[in-house]
Amino acid sequence: MIQHILVIGYVWPEPNSSAAGTRMLQLLQFFRSQKWKVTFASPATQSEFALDLRQLEIASQTIQLNDSSFDEFLKNTQPTIVLFDRFMMEEQFGWRVAENCPDALRILDTEDLHSLRKARHQAIKDGIDFHVEQLKRYQLAQREMASILRCDLSLLISEVECELLINDFNIDSSLLLYLPFLLDRESRAVQKNIPTYEERQHLVMIGNFLHAPNRDVVLHLKKNVWPLLRKKLPKAEMHVYGSYAKQEHLQWNQPKEKFFVHGRAEDASEVIKKAKVLLAPLRFGAGLKGKFIDAMQNGTPCVTTNVGVEGMHGDLPWCGIVSDAIETLVTETVALYTDKQRWMQAQQNGFTILEKRFAKELFEEKLLEKIRSLQNDLQAHRTQNFLGSMLQLHTSKSTKYMSLWIEEKNKLGNNKS
Repeated sequence: MIQHILVIGYVWPEPNSSAAGTRMLQLLQFFRSQKWKVTFASPATQSEFALDLRQLEIASQTIQLNDSSFDEFLKNTQPTIVLFDRFMMEEQFGWRVAENCPDALRILDTEDLHSLRKARHQAIKDGIDFHVEQLKRYQLAQREMASILRCDLSLLISEVECELLINDFNIDSSLLLYLPFLLDRESRAVQKNIPTYEERQHLVMIGNFLHAPNRDVVLHLKKNVWPLLRKKLPKAEMHVYGSYAKQEHLQWNQPKEKFFVHGRAEDASEVIKKAKVLLAPLRFGAGLKGKFIDAMQNGTPCVTTNVGVEGMHGDLPWCGIVSDAIETLVTETVALYTDKQRWMQAQQNGFTILEKRFAKELFEEKLLEKIRSLQNDLQAHRTQNFLGSMLQLHTSKSTKYMSLWIEEKNKLGNNKS
């Protein structure tokens, strides 16, 4: 079978702006390595930082929400596999795919569990501890689980999220596949020009400002962590980088306090490899944190929280410090920053994590085998997933008629104008 995979993107991939962009690039590279035909479509507006898909010989198409032109696009494209980038794209386009390409394998790449991230954020706002029971009552979680059930396969970037879906939401394991970041040997190799402990200075935090956990952690650093840390490391500086920083974020820049907010880094690796420590005490989030992968690739030890390391290192020692208590985190960061032997051990731990947890050879064949297995007996797989079939029928019907109503409403509005 000649495979043609259609990827419906929530946004156009920006590997240099976010971990989600890096994740998408890794998937696209895998699909192309199989000699598959790949088409990338998205309703989003492309930015100047979007990946040039032509370099990967991938066709691209801008599509419209709530518009039957997408049906014609599907009929002309006739994909054998459709991959939805985040559950929102499955909600918008899944029913159209099911109607126009019923035999196409439907895959959801969750990126992370959005409902888990947002429920944790809400718990922070409410000043309470997060519990899974809260997530079960969260409407966004119901939407996300429904999307997972409607798809033939969902890709989970974190083992923790796989276990959560199976143990707490009773999602059948046959619908899930653990697929973390896929790093090639070159990206896992220690760079020859990597700076030594003595050649590095200061602390760095890097992350897309469009992502709520990153905005929160910068403010948390500024208000709660850095004032304590600066007293113990008076010569050190805190440097924050992130794409899509707004003026309100840049106003957090406080040179007198040695707290610097720079905005987008032209070269994230150069920024990270010059720092002695990457400091990101995340208070909420989900999935895997690309900033820690970048840090490990550049030999930079990491300081974070239990949410930050979730799904990252398994049973292996972490490449730095993990603590949810600010005082402990500050004390241990000082020790890591000033103790060369401890710092070097943390750096080596990072190299080990990359090799044993994120080598693409460990996972790509499993993905390929799973796709082949599902395509060989797709109807039986869907029959076994009765709840998913039921949701496909009822949810898609309601979504379909709402979408058709919006389309007609838009047409009337255009005619009036």
